[in-house]
Amino acid sequence: MQTPYRKYDKIPRQKSDPHITEDKFKELKNKLDKLKNIQRPREAEEVKRLAAMGDFSENAGYQLAKSRLRGINQRILDIEDLLSRAEIIKPIINTGEIQLGNYITIKNLETEKNKTYQLLGSAETNPLTGIISHNSPLGSALLNKRVGEIISLEINDKKISYKIIEIK
Repeated sequence: MQTPYRKYDKIPRQKSDPHITEDKFKELKNKLDKLKNIQRPREAEEVKRLAAMGDFSENAGYQLAKSRLRGINQRILDIEDLLSRAEIIKPIINTGEIQLGNYITIKNLETEKNKTYQLLGSAETNPLTGIISHNSPLGSALLNKRVGEIISLEINDKKISYKIIEIK
């Protein structure tokens, strides 16, 4: 089922990255369950209660409640779509090449500082904690590389080189 979007959406929705970990998959299933079984029935009851008050055009509470219900329904559709397309990341250790799910230690050749990253899908990235997407410039440059290889990136007209130190 395709996720619908309203005509007034200026930018068509892009499909989110289907690569997620088992933990993220479980988290999304729990969130979906909560939305379907707790939040949506509660909001539908609120819409029904406010609809009983009469004139819909002058009933701001009713309009807001309908808007919240539409938002919940859209989140449910988005999560169901992502879960139906999900590809669980299971890192293959000891292949020698960087794959999704691996931890990679790289050395900045200018500053001589080491940094460790985990390579995951876009839904779970958090560069501050060392989790980067395979779609990011650094992540895509690292994918399928081996220990000892040097990669170069051009960021803000500045060329930065990294050496791959370790793959876990």
